[in-house]
Amino acid sequence: MVAVRALCDFAARTGDLDLRFTPSPSGSEGVAGHSEVTSRRGAGYQRELPLSVVWGGLRVQGRADGFDSVAKRLEEIKTHRGDPALIGANQRALHWAQARVYGHLLCEQLALDGVDLALIYFNIDTAHETPLVQRHSAPELRAFFEALCTRYAVWARAERAHRVARDAALRNLVFPFAAFRTGQRALAEAVYRTHSHGRVLMAQAPTGIGKTMATLFAALKAAPGNGKDLGTDKLFYLTAKTPGRQLALHALDKLTQADTPQAIPLRVLERVARDKACEHPDKACHGDSCPLAQGFYDRLPAARQAAAQGRWLSKTTLRQMAREHSVCPYYLGQEMLRWADVAVGDFNHYFDHGAAWHALTEANGWRVGLLVDEAHNLIERARLMHSATLAPAAFQALRQAAPAALKKPLDKLQRRWAALAKTQTQDLEVLPELPGEFITTLQQLCSDIGDHFAQHPQDALDGPLQRWWFDALHVLRVAEQFGEHSLCDLTRDGTGRVKHPALAIRNVVPGPLLAPRWAAAHSATLFSATLAPMDFVAHLLGLPPDTLRVDVPSPFAPAQLAVRVAPHISTRWSDRQASLTPMVELMAAQYAAEPGNYLAFFSSFDYLQQALDRLQHHHPALPVWAQARGMSEPERDAFVARFTEGGQGIGFAVLGGAFGEGIDLPGRRLIGAFIATLGLPQVNPVNEQMRARLQALFGRGYDYTYLYPGLHKVVQAAGRVIRTERDHGTVWLLDDRFARLEVQRLLPAWWHAPRMAQDPPGL
Repeated sequence: MVAVRALCDFAARTGDLDLRFTPSPSGSEGVAGHSEVTSRRGAGYQRELPLSVVWGGLRVQGRADGFDSVAKRLEEIKTHRGDPALIGANQRALHWAQARVYGHLLCEQLALDGVDLALIYFNIDTAHETPLVQRHSAPELRAFFEALCTRYAVWARAERAHRVARDAALRNLVFPFAAFRTGQRALAEAVYRTHSHGRVLMAQAPTGIGKTMATLFAALKAAPGNGKDLGTDKLFYLTAKTPGRQLALHALDKLTQADTPQAIPLRVLERVARDKACEHPDKACHGDSCPLAQGFYDRLPAARQAAAQGRWLSKTTLRQMAREHSVCPYYLGQEMLRWADVAVGDFNHYFDHGAAWHALTEANGWRVGLLVDEAHNLIERARLMHSATLAPAAFQALRQAAPAALKKPLDKLQRRWAALAKTQTQDLEVLPELPGEFITTLQQLCSDIGDHFAQHPQDALDGPLQRWWFDALHVLRVAEQFGEHSLCDLTRDGTGRVKHPALAIRNVVPGPLLAPRWAAAHSATLFSATLAPMDFVAHLLGLPPDTLRVDVPSPFAPAQLAVRVAPHISTRWSDRQASLTPMVELMAAQYAAEPGNYLAFFSSFDYLQQALDRLQHHHPALPVWAQARGMSEPERDAFVARFTEGGQGIGFAVLGGAFGEGIDLPGRRLIGAFIATLGLPQVNPVNEQMRARLQALFGRGYDYTYLYPGLHKVVQAAGRVIRTERDHGTVWLLDDRFARLEVQRLLPAWWHAPRMAQDPPGL
């Protein structure tokens, strides 16, 4: 079975890829526009007419927008803004294809010898209809329909065969190692049961146990389903950082033996950000600018076929295939998401506003299994996705350069902003509710800018006006979901140069906004070494009440990891300078006692640099290297590459950054870590307001805001040291607060009680 829209999307698209901005109605505006058009029709007009036909074993079905049974006219209604002549040729051809397919279905269903097809473009701003009418005979429509179905049916049969072969192979999938690690089997069994029965699971398991391999193996094993348990169509592996994505791809390569003749027939797709996949970053995404966009849809079928046969669609292999077929690698990847069995990518692909993976899941009715790696990171990432800020500086610059037609609505928002500023009594002021008049004025301004772009499409080229408009629309989307899970505040510019405050809507509890995403998935496993306390994570992520929980015991013995606390050191802000010398002396003494590779973690780049300078001054012969702000991916790879099996030295990094989790340094590649912070978020007005809100909601404001997130980072960083059952190492917790009982209770149980060290080692 295939829907008319899906059939045409697959088989009828031609011409250029064209992503130039065109103002378009929202979904609700489109629905209202359809209703307006059909309400104008007379008696005998049938709305949302269900049509279907079977061709060669393929059922094609859909609902035609409207049919006038008296005039024998079938209508396909499309809403738009601006001049209909500006609708792209490729879009217009797709619209006609849909109308022709519906025309054929109607002729077959009613035994007509022909029909008038009307493509109705309805301008939602002017309520004006632009009808384009064509007369088609039934044989013409049948020939067009059969040509599309022939192309689609060949692909559909191949996909059905692929699914059968995939499921058969996955039922016989074997674990790619001789044995499970201790605890790894328990995790895999829990994941298998979860994905077999369509449930949600929170799994806490120690770093180094092999969580990535265990979860992927179990979820793939469950994918075919069995008997009454329906399987999954796709598996989405979601992660916060590049290292996690690479670990998943490595595990999938091992599981499927991707480069061998006996490879499991599994289509694996890696998705990266568009700017990382773009072959021509200096060009715009349309046929008049980019050679890979020109004729994209004409070359897509061959590229799609090659990608489907290639199966292993990592960033590198997808780029090679795209080059061979002269298509855009990013949009080839977007197309292949529809046909992939496993997709690996960032959290935002499924959880962000308008996330493509979630939208396609709902639109196509996919049964999706989610694997959420390092799930503790999703809390802060989701908060950012569902927060927004409108800064006054960008707005003031826009007022100076905006078109004259927008001066009045811009001035009106300026007055509303000035009125808000007068109500502010402190540098950061939390408002009791959204400023209604300001938001209403912002909505009207955004509507006016959209109307302006519709009339002047050349102004919609990427520029300050369009960028500010997109930012403002994001603010409005976030405002639509405002509730007790969020805060709205005004923040003054600390310099005093900007008169108006920034308006921010800050999400505190993303759970209510994520709940529909969990509901849309067939099954989900959230896993991490740091999900405790689980109530904290479940509350903030909005997990279903019947979410399963498992805490996998560590396979590691306490003797493998010496955990030591330095109670003579304080890393509190007021004690930073005093901490530097005893800290670096301890680090140097530990290194002298057991030379090898160490990681040292700090709360900020400034503190890192101060400690690095002090160590190099006191111990210039000790090898060191350091994380820098804004490191590129090759620079991050080079940092990790310094940790060789026989290497020696200390790598300096920021806690919670790229090297605090998701990197694997087994054996002598890393033998110890120094953690010079509890990782607590900074105490500032914003966090204090979050603390107050979380206290009101859950009664654990300080813990939810500061303590739990901070110690999650500490445990993750310490987890870099012991990766296998043969590893041994040392972790130094460099702050007297680690000696507190309430802190130690949140550290992994297998560490046992960290040993207090009154003096640095060797002194």
